[in-house]
Amino acid sequence: MIVLEKVKMLFGKRKRIVKRILIVEDEPLTAFDNETMLIDAGYEIVATLDGFDEALALIEREQVDLILSDLRLRSHETGIDVARAAKERGIPTLFATGHAMPAAADVAVGCLKKPYSERQLKAAIETVDRHLAGQRVKPRAGLEIFLPGEQ
Repeated sequence: MIVLEKVKMLFGKRKRIVKRILIVEDEPLTAFDNETMLIDAGYEIVATLDGFDEALALIEREQVDLILSDLRLRSHETGIDVARAAKERGIPTLFATGHAMPAAADVAVGCLKKPYSERQLKAAIETVDRHLAGQRVKPRAGLEIFLPGEQ
């Protein structure tokens, strides 16, 4: 029995930190694609929203493990504002954007550059998960992880 437990520890799936994801994206097709890809990868999508106010209201009432956010949103606020509010609540944000991101490292865990493939998105979320678990990670092409003290 002890051997079986050791085998499970060695070969069993690592327990995910990131299970529940909030998607904040103002481009409907991208939002839909992200949601579909992440559900297929086994993540629970808490909601898919396109503005700051809705995102803020949701993180006040729901458990969210990670926010996947574009930089530009339909509201006056940006993904930076979403990430800042999330950070105050202990929720990490991964930006998924094609735009330059001033001060992103101050409020987010990383950035995935658009355009990206399904494989890149899944790998990015897995890399962030491992990073949040305290493991050393080597991001793949298109992904930047912001380490504490990098700012």
